[in-house]
Amino acid sequence: MGSGPAACSARRRDGYERRQPEQTLLYQVVAQHWASFRERAEQAGGLPEFIVDEFEAYLRCGILEHGLAHFACRRCGSSTVVGFSCKRRGFCPSCLGRRMSDIAAHLVDEVLPEVPVRQWVCSLPWRLRYAMGYDRRLCADVLAAFIGALRRSLRRRAKLELGLRSVDDAQIGALTFVQRADSSLRLNVHFHTLALDGVYVRDDAGLPRFHALYAPSPEQVADVARWTHERLVRVCERHGRSLDDLDDTTDELALEQPALAACYGASVSDRQLLGAAAGQRTRKLVHPVCEVPAPGEALADVGGVNVHAGPAIDGRDRRRLERLCRYVARPPVAQDRLELAPDRLRLLYRFKRAWKDGTHAVVLESLDFIARLVALIPPPRFHMLRYHGVLAAHAKLRSEVVPGPAPEPAEPTQLKLLFDGEATEFEPGTKPPSRHPWAWLLQRVFAVDIMVCPGCRGSLKLVESANERDTIARVLATVGLGPRPPPPPRPPLPGQLELKFAA
Repeated sequence: MGSGPAACSARRRDGYERRQPEQTLLYQVVAQHWASFRERAEQAGGLPEFIVDEFEAYLRCGILEHGLAHFACRRCGSSTVVGFSCKRRGFCPSCLGRRMSDIAAHLVDEVLPEVPVRQWVCSLPWRLRYAMGYDRRLCADVLAAFIGALRRSLRRRAKLELGLRSVDDAQIGALTFVQRADSSLRLNVHFHTLALDGVYVRDDAGLPRFHALYAPSPEQVADVARWTHERLVRVCERHGRSLDDLDDTTDELALEQPALAACYGASVSDRQLLGAAAGQRTRKLVHPVCEVPAPGEALADVGGVNVHAGPAIDGRDRRRLERLCRYVARPPVAQDRLELAPDRLRLLYRFKRAWKDGTHAVVLESLDFIARLVALIPPPRFHMLRYHGVLAAHAKLRSEVVPGPAPEPAEPTQLKLLFDGEATEFEPGTKPPSRHPWAWLLQRVFAVDIMVCPGCRGSLKLVESANERDTIARVLATVGLGPRPPPPPRPPLPGQLELKFAA
């Protein structure tokens, strides 16, 4: 390699490839149909600002013409550029993938102790999921009902198995990821809870000691579902709703945001929102299957409250625990499962695992696909990760049971690359950013050090961050890419402009 700047390539010799979102089907569909969808939504009252900002930011995410960071090798001078990211939490696969890895690393290194951990999944009645999609207080109260039932079960089991004088002697620990989507991209607000599979009890010296519990029986899982259902009845009453007949309650979202409510309603009910087939069930692909339940799992359903207890994993197996954390924090959209249908006019989204009835894919019109993405975007201040028990931020026992923050290296590196528009040099001794650098995450997850030149193994340095149009064009020309305009949206398909929101 020569000493001067070399032409920038998307793929490196070590396998790392610069993200090019404009080449993905997801980006192309959004770029082509978002303007038309927004126009239809304006006719129905418009979409809230946070929805519009999410889509507009996604269309700029990773596109070099909207901002980039320029890096060069200190030894051979070869250059590379990285586009800035949107850092949103709606549906962007890249930013949510980064968030997923960041949270998983934080939980494994600093939060979850080396004790058994069991995943609990709680699904709720469909009509309740619609209201939970935008009402963050209702969602918090529903989650509290489930966690209260789970805490009651763990404490009762601990009293029987450990011979405790009172259930108050047992302290639980858990954290919950609030997922908004299911495998068919429907609005399906449900909970993935990682609970310590046991309780903490103070010993004679006053120190907390963990006691593992036996796996819950099907009857005990059914108790959790029943207690959750009983608590939900009271939660709905406090919110002026009825768990038995939620359709009769006043729909505040439909009054304030009719377009957003239409997207939520169509997504929850699994119906088409736009076009000639508006109101009809979404088409699915089905093939015969024979499902075998996984060993060590228990499932119960009471009044639409579905509780599933997975097998416990050994908390000392930190790699497996981190994979579990990444799974429960995964993005809602998997780009590798999105493809064009055989007619080339609709979209086909395949499931990772077929449903019990053999359904393995959903077929969506492009604008209906956009509507489902709209429903997946969480409203502002809608927290997606919650902590409970001894893992809560203000719990008295937290400092005694969590691993704590990882120790700082003896010689901190000068450059900490975030690769998302926050490439910054930090002097030794200064406080590092709260999030893990993206380069560090890539090395942890994929064992690729992107701060090392793949040609000469020299270190990369930040040359500049470009945000202005002229600066961006100059940097692109310097690295051999040349100035390029942003990718224009594709023209709409015939008859698409006549689509209207269903009443």
